[in-house]
Amino acid sequence: MPRKNEPTERQCAVTREVQPISSLIRFVLDPDGRVVPDLKRVLPGRGVWVTASNEMVAVAEKDRKKVFGRGFKGEARVEPGLADLVDGLMERSALQALSMARKAGELVTGFAKVEAALRRDPVAGLIHASDAADDGVRKLAAVAAGQEELANGCQIVRLFDSDQLDLALGRSNVIHAALLDGQASENFLARVRELESFRAPTAVGSETSNA
Repeated sequence: MPRKNEPTERQCAVTREVQPISSLIRFVLDPDGRVVPDLKRVLPGRGVWVTASNEMVAVAEKDRKKVFGRGFKGEARVEPGLADLVDGLMERSALQALSMARKAGELVTGFAKVEAALRRDPVAGLIHASDAADDGVRKLAAVAAGQEELANGCQIVRLFDSDQLDLALGRSNVIHAALLDGQASENFLARVRELESFRAPTAVGSETSNA
């Protein structure tokens, strides 16, 4: 959230379009003059804003003299793989939010417990490991579809493999999980949507690359 009296919109340094800050990633310079992402938008110093897209950040890295040099009005060191760095940080943030949902008591794991939760509890989303068997995913989807309150669907998350889920939740063999309604669950799902949006392909035209 922007701090009091701060603008709620900024100009993307790549496209030159004004967008809500929620659709942008802020970059700052560290003490060594390296460009680093400021996902929480709290680090001190001048910021350069780029559309929250893997492709746009990659364009900014490629045209660093134009984008970051111009934005910071001087030398700005850009380490290779800036878009991958942002992706990793966003992924880590989502997994940390998932861990917080478990601590808040808003997470149920295990096929049978997830199935029971779908029939009994208000469920905000379903998590399936990316390496989960399709059969289990289909069965839980059918249960969710049969519940009136879930008839319009709930958010499905398949971004993380079982090893990542195990580590985030401090458990072994996590394949399926249900997110129960609550603030911690909503926070996790918001982080997931941001990560999915960042990874989604966008049309980056030559005119943008040359901006």
